[in-house]
Amino acid sequence: MNWDSSLLLLILATSLLPGLVIFFLPEERVALRTTLNMAGAVVKLVLVGVVIWGVLHGHYYESRLPLLPGGLDLVLHADAESVLFVTLSTVLWLVTTVYAIGYLEGSHHRSRFFGFFSLCVTATVGVALAGNMITFLLFYELLTLSTYPLIVHRETEEARQAGRIYLRYTIAGGALLLVGTVWLYDVAGAFEFTHRGVLAGLDDADRTVLTAIFVLLIAGLGVKAALVPLHGWLPRAMVAPAPVSALLHAVAVVKAGAFGIVRVVDDVYGVEFAASLGVTGPLAVVAATTIIYGSLRALFQDNLKRRLAYSTVSQVSYIVLGIAVVGPIATIGGLVHLVHQGVMKITLFFCAGNLAETLGIHKVSDMNGVGRRMPWTMAAFTVGALGMIGVPPLAGFITKWYLGLGALDAGQDWVILVLAGSSLLNAGYFLPVLYAAWFKAPPDAWPAERAYGRSETAWALLLPPVVTALLTLAVGLLASAPFSPLQWARFITTQEYAP
Repeated sequence: MNWDSSLLLLILATSLLPGLVIFFLPEERVALRTTLNMAGAVVKLVLVGVVIWGVLHGHYYESRLPLLPGGLDLVLHADAESVLFVTLSTVLWLVTTVYAIGYLEGSHHRSRFFGFFSLCVTATVGVALAGNMITFLLFYELLTLSTYPLIVHRETEEARQAGRIYLRYTIAGGALLLVGTVWLYDVAGAFEFTHRGVLAGLDDADRTVLTAIFVLLIAGLGVKAALVPLHGWLPRAMVAPAPVSALLHAVAVVKAGAFGIVRVVDDVYGVEFAASLGVTGPLAVVAATTIIYGSLRALFQDNLKRRLAYSTVSQVSYIVLGIAVVGPIATIGGLVHLVHQGVMKITLFFCAGNLAETLGIHKVSDMNGVGRRMPWTMAAFTVGALGMIGVPPLAGFITKWYLGLGALDAGQDWVILVLAGSSLLNAGYFLPVLYAAWFKAPPDAWPAERAYGRSETAWALLLPPVVTALLTLAVGLLASAPFSPLQWARFITTQEYAP
């Protein structure tokens, strides 16, 4: 095994091995646990940087291990799409690790938490680097199993109930994905991820069967991507600690589902072949319905994390919509939102966690004047919220601009109405929060305030949202710079649509 094939395994190992060690650490070994977490995250980021440089210069990275007889291999492969997702996961894992260390200081079962936290990231990276559907499926199911203990970490009855609902949804989704994957192999004899789609050359295949397989695959992936009506688990999972909510929404679970849909449309079926089957139109309608429905539900949520959860239901479907519109410009918008939604949404969940841990605030109705007490936290929240609305020059504006242009270019003018309606609804559920936080008088006392001296909160809780808020601004302002998410999305789209 040479360096190029070993590198992808090392990227997995940098979270897997520390996680396995952390499981066996006594709770009082704080320094060692922190060192293992941070070292794994930093080394993973460095290795991913090597892969980015290699892929940009046409280098080929693949690791193939025999799995089952008949040519079924476990394949890890770094292409432009996988690099986009694995970079997002790696960068935000590092930031979330810092946040989680501060958030869980003094709490119970930290070794168990960070052990499963590391397994969750390993599974997410495996999903990103999977080179075929069987490898994707294995890591996709590992993600389900490793996330469940994080959701129920607080061990309350509410957390256990949320965990049971999460398992029902995701195991059912995994079963649909398994059936679709096996059926795909039976029909096509292969399910490698290939530019322009491995099925694009199957002219003699039964188109009805291929359509049925597509429905199974998208339904299985749509559970984690929170497509309506498969989204019910996500708002309930908000009983989890704030670092887990951030992980679910910005890095791991919902992104794995959305990324899987991108893989199926682009690299299994191929965009043009999927369009010829007539499946992209209905997928676009489902995505548009999810965008509007999630925004409408967010309007009426007083619990801050539930409002953000329904916002995620809406926002993640921008990715699906961009792919389903079928056109290079819209595809750029969908792909870049994979990153943009991640940095914006993780900022918002970090800030929600800060409000809960520092002041005991869990409800929007309790946020009057909080900007005066926690100005840095609310400044970061404001950047994330305005980005979600689509205010230029923030990240969300770049997404909506390219989705709108792409819809017009593809002759799908109705998408403009969806984007406009969604932006108005985004403003409807974010601007009142910002107004209350900055312009209303604060209460005489906060629900459960903790003192941090002259600081508004602990530095480990404050630094991550400030960093990700700056990223939200940077990826918008520097969208045309080399190596920006937008330029990488263009790079991917050029490969998918090149003649």
